[in-house]
Amino acid sequence: MTTSSQSSRARHSSRSTTALPSPLRIGLSRVIPELKMFYRRPEQLVLTFSMPAIICLLLGSIFSAKIAGTDTTTSAVIAASMLAYGILSTSFINLGISVAADRETGALRRLRGTPATATSYFVGKIALVAVASIAEAVILLAVGLFAFGLRLPAGINEWLTLGWVFALGITSCSLLGILISNVANNAVSAAVLTNGPAVSLQFISGTYVPIMVLPVWMLTIGSLFPVKWMAQGFRSVLLPPEMEAFEPAGSWEHGRIFWVLTAWTVIGLLACLKVFRWAEKR
Repeated sequence: MTTSSQSSRARHSSRSTTALPSPLRIGLSRVIPELKMFYRRPEQLVLTFSMPAIICLLLGSIFSAKIAGTDTTTSAVIAASMLAYGILSTSFINLGISVAADRETGALRRLRGTPATATSYFVGKIALVAVASIAEAVILLAVGLFAFGLRLPAGINEWLTLGWVFALGITSCSLLGILISNVANNAVSAAVLTNGPAVSLQFISGTYVPIMVLPVWMLTIGSLFPVKWMAQGFRSVLLPPEMEAFEPAGSWEHGRIFWVLTAWTVIGLLACLKVFRWAEKR
């Protein structure tokens, strides 16, 4: 066999065994379908985007006094913290329920027959949450700005801090939502397993009530979970610098926020890859 014919066969073999797209590329290709499915559920859409804003308005109207020695109201503190609840709503709660529903209806099992992997599925879902969370954040920021005198970040460093807290918060809470969906038997049980802890976390993390009035034991428990750290990160860029003194540690603790959210992201990813299942338990 001549060298030219061997080269021709090698090229033909290379073309016929083209590698499949990477999990990242497959995951990103699922973003548009995921968005379409999300926006075709009007009841879920309305609940996701309206509930945090309504709660923010109600709580901000109840806690409206100025904090001693500052020009900042407790309503502004709550409005800044509520961004964490917005992320929890679009990620942990929605994904916990929607992934369980996909498994229950057989959509995940059908997806398993495609080149999609668990990682690519996670990428698609987290990208969906990112888009929904940005829309949610815009709504909550508008409520805070116009109703409670919240301020936007003043400099590039504050915007960068807002960005990484937002990104790590979305990723960690999304992975925890996917994780909890594997515990649930169906979408109904997933709703119970996500909404119950979510409501409790709002109280002990300083989003439903100002962080400075919480007892020490609540602060201790809340510090074990990502919601408290997301809320603290958002307060650090949306409130005046003097409000730092009212935090439990007397500082914004940006380093600790980063490492806690990163740790939850890693834990969530490893746990999801370990227990994720494409079909219901038999």
